[in-house]
Amino acid sequence: MLLTRRVDNGEWAPITGILDPGEEPAVGAAREALEETGVQVRVDRLASVGASPQVVHGNGDLGVYLDLTFACTWVSGEARVADDENTDVRWWPVGALPPMSDWLRERIDDVLAGETAARFRR
Repeated sequence: MLLTRRVDNGEWAPITGILDPGEEPAVGAAREALEETGVQVRVDRLASVGASPQVVHGNGDLGVYLDLTFACTWVSGEARVADDENTDVRWWPVGALPPMSDWLRERIDDVLAGETAARFRR
């Protein structure tokens, strides 16, 4: 499992990101993987759909993001820190993942379940 160590909180997490205007979600997922880790991936399937934890923006507005989790397969590239959002990038054995938030761990579990239909989470 390819994980990144985030600059903002120092925690390990799956690759995350925000779509560019007009970008299809699967295309955005592949772009984020390349931008953050230098790894080209093939998006295989949508693993889950859910909502992020509540976010407080700088102006005090509250928001929740629609969260799409994709299962992907490595195509090419050596994993490396390729942006300023992460301090480390590493492949982890699935049975030895580092500690992370329950919210992110659930997304990984959705991918590992291997179900053909996406899971829906609150």
